[in-house]
Amino acid sequence: MVMVLTRLHFTHPIHLIIGLTLWSLWFVAVYSGLSVACAVAPPPPEAGALTGLNAALGGVSFITALGLVALSWGSCQVAKQHEGRQRFHATVSAWLYLFSAFGVVFAGMPIISVPPCL
Repeated sequence: MVMVLTRLHFTHPIHLIIGLTLWSLWFVAVYSGLSVACAVAPPPPEAGALTGLNAALGGVSFITALGLVALSWGSCQVAKQHEGRQRFHATVSAWLYLFSAFGVVFAGMPIISVPPCL
């Protein structure tokens, strides 16, 4: 695990935008996938929210949120080992990763709990 944390270089300023970029990629992929699936093969309305489409989108959302939380944890661990600017970059990156994970959960809940293709 230490080797993975070292290789990701959480003290680099690029991590200040990676979390929000991953969130935006998730948002575009999930909602465009939902739109395409509804246009091509919409599930029957009587199926409710328990459809394969919602399960797939929920799985992608869960994996994305879990990955963002793992990146936040890793960034926190690296921040404890540094001082000054490097600690600042790692700490702010950790909060931005966590913020992005909450964004995935917040925007993903309607996808999972509402019947698709209304």
